[in-house]
Amino acid sequence: MQSQVEPNLSYFIAKARSIDGHTYQKKIRIAILSSFTINGLEEALRVKCAESNIACSTYLCGYGQYNQDILNPASQLYEFSPDITFLIIDTRTVLSSLFYTPYSVSAADRRKNVDKRVAEFVSLVKSFTNRTNSKLIITNFCVPTYSPYGICETKTEYGLREMVRDLNAKLSDAFLSERSVFLFDFDSFVSKYGELNVLDYRQFLVGDIKVSLSYIPYLAGELMGYIKANLGLNRKCIVLDLDNTLWGGILGEDGFDRIDLSLKPPGLAFFEFQRLLLALYQRGIILAINSRNNEDETLRTIREHPYMVLREDNFASMRINWNDKISNMKEIAEELNIGLDSIVYFDDDPINRELMSKALPQVMTVNLPEDPSLYASTLMNINDFNTLSVTDEDKMRGEMYKQEQKRIE
Repeated sequence: MQSQVEPNLSYFIAKARSIDGHTYQKKIRIAILSSFTINGLEEALRVKCAESNIACSTYLCGYGQYNQDILNPASQLYEFSPDITFLIIDTRTVLSSLFYTPYSVSAADRRKNVDKRVAEFVSLVKSFTNRTNSKLIITNFCVPTYSPYGICETKTEYGLREMVRDLNAKLSDAFLSERSVFLFDFDSFVSKYGELNVLDYRQFLVGDIKVSLSYIPYLAGELMGYIKANLGLNRKCIVLDLDNTLWGGILGEDGFDRIDLSLKPPGLAFFEFQRLLLALYQRGIILAINSRNNEDETLRTIREHPYMVLREDNFASMRINWNDKISNMKEIAEELNIGLDSIVYFDDDPINRELMSKALPQVMTVNLPEDPSLYASTLMNINDFNTLSVTDEDKMRGEMYKQEQKRIE
């Protein structure tokens, strides 16, 4: 998967020293509670917040002191009064000796142990939510690739991996209706970047560091999704170029029948990109078109091409003309009655991207890779579309905008 390459941690630690004293649009107070050494996460979050025009104050609990901080009503945690709190606990800590020797007890006892841990978490979270209005984000647990039973792990009733999966599922169920409590899928984070990368045994054994220093910036990037959503800084509209963006080739030169859009390479890359865009549309992200093209030929392609996933009704606004794209973008924002800072722009042309970035810096202009097969993964790695909930009204947003456009016409 194509993922943004983060600067190393030393960049964030150095940069964090120079961001205080600036004036920012928003502000937030973040608490970090962890069962292990989490060096650098505080600095990485502060720098990433500053880059998003957010002033960030942080509180970091003492080593392994998360329980005491939460249970003591007079703790520095509550005195700090966070807006958002990250509770980061690792699998080894929660399972204790059973992580290494799970089969020293019966399957029934392993089940009881998991239920006990879930009950402890629910009680701990209740203590926290009763004392503060902070949003609480709890990391779930990484399912280990290790098992002392090796290939017989899957032949064992309620084995180690099943224990962790069950623990994650029960925690998810326990907090499903808690509006201020969220689970960050740390297990997916480790899968995405690789267990051998995220856990560096040299750092773990020397300093109880269970997220490698090289991957702290990536973890901070994932957690920023919650911070932006909490402050209402999410993006809600994707504006798309067409040629070499939604399909391969130049429609005006190649024609309807010869553009690359199909179930085979190279057209498959664009088909896959459109499928992901449709999924975002169905959860409430507005789609729009900003393209220099012949309108009649373009609309025919959108309406009739057999491999177009996105159709005319999926686009709340369309600017298909020979005007400059900056003016078109302003008109799209005005028509949809949204701020330019709500827009994410996809265009394959680096010149167009540079012009848009300079003229309208509020718009998030995505630096698309040259290889269209990486478009889909680039889209999946943007975490600026997050909200703290997805309602039925959200899911209907794109259709509502289209209906409003038809009424205006």
